[in-house]
Amino acid sequence: MAQTRDKELILDALEALRKAEARSEDLQCFVGFDGFVDEIIHVVDKRIDFESYTRVETIAELADRIGRAAGLSTNIELIPKQMKLGGNGPIMANALRSFGAKVTYVGCLGYPDIHQVFRELADACETYSICDPGHTDALEFTDGKLMLGKIEILKEVNWENITSRIPVEKMIQIFSRSHLVSMVNWTMIPYMNDIWENLLRKVLPKMTVGDKPLAFFDLADPEKRSTEDIAGAVEMIQRFEKHYRVMLGLNRKEASEIATVLDVKLSDRPEAVSLEEITRAIADDLGIYCLVVHPVTEAGTVIGGEFFHMEGPYTAKPRLTTGAGDNFNAGFCLGQVLGLSPQQCLITGTGTSGFYVRNMRSPELSELVSFLELWSANVGEDF
Repeated sequence: MAQTRDKELILDALEALRKAEARSEDLQCFVGFDGFVDEIIHVVDKRIDFESYTRVETIAELADRIGRAAGLSTNIELIPKQMKLGGNGPIMANALRSFGAKVTYVGCLGYPDIHQVFRELADACETYSICDPGHTDALEFTDGKLMLGKIEILKEVNWENITSRIPVEKMIQIFSRSHLVSMVNWTMIPYMNDIWENLLRKVLPKMTVGDKPLAFFDLADPEKRSTEDIAGAVEMIQRFEKHYRVMLGLNRKEASEIATVLDVKLSDRPEAVSLEEITRAIADDLGIYCLVVHPVTEAGTVIGGEFFHMEGPYTAKPRLTTGAGDNFNAGFCLGQVLGLSPQQCLITGTGTSGFYVRNMRSPELSELVSFLELWSANVGEDF
């Protein structure tokens, strides 16, 4: 019964997406403010010969190997597989661009010259680069990834440098025309709170908009930040509700961390409760338009006090997982700006990430439609 229901939901989402498809090119989106060069890396388990090797498949296997080296030493061989644009902002912006939306991007794409990995994005979008990008060594495993980031350069992402590239009057124009504003990777941008404060005081009150547009936030793995910092960021995000319909996106680990910071009432430890319970509890506490939580195999959202859920098109052998969450966010936000239902937005989100992990790139809108057709024919299967 569940598979029949899911198939019907996917087919309904397909019909709604086809009807709205023509409007995607009219969408204006703003995204900021990070930027990384991602180096996708495999960890060698056994070296067979110079040309071939077996891979460490899971994070647990690597953790065990590192643990055995305590008090001794060990050699771990890394195989670079791909160098690509990275950072939550550029990956999400690139996915929105692939859908046909007009994107304005402000972030760390290289300065004074755009880094080669961002060249295609910069050519297709209106971009304002603040500084050089950070660098991430992304160790990929079948059960997740380890992101080893070099982020010192991100201290250059501050209000003074942003407004030296974009005058405040221009920012008011950009924000006024944007149907979606997305500001992500709070964790790695040390001056993000100050940027938000300046936007709230100097830009957003001067916007000329009709209905409230959408604003999406992604804290991006805040574990290393203090409880006080995280609570302060969440409070600032709530303040944007005055000007926007605010959406906060979390993966399952982040949801547990935010539940702990907010001290929400749960029936068990945050990591042990159901997706519905933790999503409802955080949403009730925040009081924003939308909270969406996306574990690897499913996704849930609370909008208007109602919980919606969807099992995703899971595959046990993803070709690329770094950026899957950002592609989910782009797909979910696409559904939102096109006016799809919450359930359909979960499907466009999980469908976008499902395409991405299989094809190592974001889908065009026609490719997302084709993928949803394929998914509807293979619900519950690893295809």
